[in-house]
Amino acid sequence: MTPNRPSSTRPVYLKLRDQIAAAIIDGIYAEGAMLPSVRALAAEQGANPLTVAKAYQQFQNDGLVEVQRGVGMYVVRGAAERLRSAERETFLREEWPDIVNRMQRLGLDPANLAHTS
Repeated sequence: MTPNRPSSTRPVYLKLRDQIAAAIIDGIYAEGAMLPSVRALAAEQGANPLTVAKAYQQFQNDGLVEVQRGVGMYVVRGAAERLRSAERETFLREEWPDIVNRMQRLGLDPANLAHTS
């Protein structure tokens, strides 16, 4: 999942996808682990099952999960690192330039930030 993106304009299925991606990166859904069923996740999130299915389909299209018919959907090996790498690239491309600009506007030196509490 991609935190810190403007959430008000993102479709719900992408917000769900971001949450699931974060859970995979954080190891909540470990590689080889089964994801919750569409119905279970929809109930947990208060979402429409079709919306959850669309989010899951995105993971399947990206090769991050595999479906075992009649059993469930499983996180594939390497999914967490692939997601982490994609999140890193997105952060550096879309978010970091705005952060750097704001730091410059505020007169903040990145070297000094590590020492602030």
